[in-house]
Amino acid sequence: MKTFLRLLGLLLLLALAGSGWLFYEGYTFLNTAPQTEGQEVLFDVPPGAHFAQVATALEQKGVVTDARKFRLLARYKEWDGRLQAGRFALNSGWTPEKVLDMLVNGQPVLFRITVPEGLTWWQTGKLLEEAGLVRFEDFRKVIMDPDFLRHYGIPFATAEGFLMPDTYLLKKADEPDAAQARSVAGRLVDNFWRKAAPVWPGGAKPAVDQLKTWMILASVVEKETGIDAERRRVAGVYQNRLARNMILQADPTVIYGLGPGFDGNLRRSQLDDPNNLYNTYQRPGLPPGPICSFGMAALRAAINPEKHDFIYFVAITDGGEHVFSTNLTDHNRAVRQYLQNRRKTQNR
Repeated sequence: MKTFLRLLGLLLLLALAGSGWLFYEGYTFLNTAPQTEGQEVLFDVPPGAHFAQVATALEQKGVVTDARKFRLLARYKEWDGRLQAGRFALNSGWTPEKVLDMLVNGQPVLFRITVPEGLTWWQTGKLLEEAGLVRFEDFRKVIMDPDFLRHYGIPFATAEGFLMPDTYLLKKADEPDAAQARSVAGRLVDNFWRKAAPVWPGGAKPAVDQLKTWMILASVVEKETGIDAERRRVAGVYQNRLARNMILQADPTVIYGLGPGFDGNLRRSQLDDPNNLYNTYQRPGLPPGPICSFGMAALRAAINPEKHDFIYFVAITDGGEHVFSTNLTDHNRAVRQYLQNRRKTQNR
């Protein structure tokens, strides 16, 4: 009997010691950061990531000291299924509970990027790639993907024109993939539809044919002038030319058709090339699709062009205001003046 009591007492003592050790280990883990003077660690949680994988990665990056204990903490709080996807700014000086709270309830780090007006889809793709938000090839495939285009109601072969110029706060992944490109492209297109909604006459989305006309014309207006006061007048010129069955003769459409390899020097041979689908010097009517991303000012101009008799225009100086003409004689005179002004500028 005495032997039994001694054994029982020993077991109780061991149990108490074990409980005390577990308590100490748990308390130490919960209240001790990996580093006294912590360092910021940018950490990505991929969409659909398992908590065990995240915990292991956190331990490897020095944000928590023990992945297994971190998993137990999340399970105890019933937060192991509530991880957010995104990039988080964590700190190796935080306690495990603070790290867990940030991953579940905190705000992922968002990266600010501005997409200017007038960019082509490939310029936008390069801009996003340089910012580390997408891979260019993924972006190219997404904005040409029929499922993507159908989902977002885009009636063209690409999402050109629908990649809304604006300043965005976007999530950033360590290794951008196709899903990331789709998410970013979708964000830009969603923003277009949101901003265009109050611009449509009557507040209703236009029929497909009308939408196509306005989108293409708005993109040409965007490339032709950066002066707000001229946008409706430029749109009116092209409207007049279309009404008279005149070819548009818009340099920006030809340049777009030449693609990313255009060297900045538009040659006569390129203007004479009928194989360029966007060559409005050789092909009647509007080009097959938009030629850039445009702002709402250009879209408003395309929807409501200025009514006038002008059918020609040429810049006074590169990048400046334009002279508008109702006849070829006046237009040729304005062209000669433009060339003189250009030579003066180049000789300075």
